[in-house]
Amino acid sequence: MEAKWCFLVTMALLVMLVVVVNGDESSQVKTVVKIVKGKKVCDKGWECKGLSAYCCNQTISDFFQTYQFENLFSKRNTPVAHASGFWDYHSFITAAAEYQPHGFGTSGGKLTGQKEVAAFLGHVGSKTSCGYGVATGGPLAWGLCYNKEMSPSKTYCDDYYKYTYPCTPGVSYHGRGALPLYWNYNYGKTGEALKTDLLNHPEYLENNATLAFQAAIWKWMTPEKKHLPSAHDVFVGKWKPTKNDTLAKRVPGFGTTMNVLYGDQVCGKGDDESMNNIVSHYLYYLDLMGVGREEAGSHDVLSCAEQLPFNQASASASSS
Repeated sequence: MEAKWCFLVTMALLVMLVVVVNGDESSQVKTVVKIVKGKKVCDKGWECKGLSAYCCNQTISDFFQTYQFENLFSKRNTPVAHASGFWDYHSFITAAAEYQPHGFGTSGGKLTGQKEVAAFLGHVGSKTSCGYGVATGGPLAWGLCYNKEMSPSKTYCDDYYKYTYPCTPGVSYHGRGALPLYWNYNYGKTGEALKTDLLNHPEYLENNATLAFQAAIWKWMTPEKKHLPSAHDVFVGKWKPTKNDTLAKRVPGFGTTMNVLYGDQVCGKGDDESMNNIVSHYLYYLDLMGVGREEAGSHDVLSCAEQLPFNQASASASSS
């Protein structure tokens, strides 16, 4: 009898089914909890699938819902916005679901998740904004105004990559997406990762908002090179600075996400306007999400003004 009882208790610990309410009261998601090799892992259905330790934490829809997305991007569907009707919360949360099992928005507690979502969207808002000083609602309310570069000056075809990512005749690789992609090799690498033929069809990013968000989150989560961290890693604290990083004034936090994504385009240039715009979007979103900009950290954590860039030739993915 005792052996049978122990077996039942063990099974209960290994597999627990928990019904949680996710987003709205009518949507019930079963959470599967297991112990694998002594570690707790979870599967939360559509939003965080695949038995991951990260899925045991709160997921993005637990703390970031439709009304908050609407608050952050309140002017994106106005008649003067260039991508009116394109971007929405469903596209974002669907794209995010692919990366939540890997820690996007699910690394640590609720506050860390909220801050990472605000940080990622701060970059997105800054890079897709058509706001200006006297714009209705203020210049920070106009994120996701664009989904593509409106008047590209060139086709962004680099023949150096003609054997690995050859340019398709008649195709332009100008900026598209939530963190705009530029150049044939960036479309090629991103397309490989997303299993989508972006090299031949870069227009997919301006036709599918979920795919556009997926490409942006993949870039946030993926190191540019093997020896470099990802923006996600430097933000959530997975990256440990080396002595050289410390000498270069690179520290974990939001400022170094700009270094990872844009390099010397915005970092190491002092009080740079582009850098300040990205930081301003992040702080604005923290406030709107109810977190508060006081949680953003000190100036050294927020800025990359004095940081040496990781890579002097980096970030052509976002280069205009």
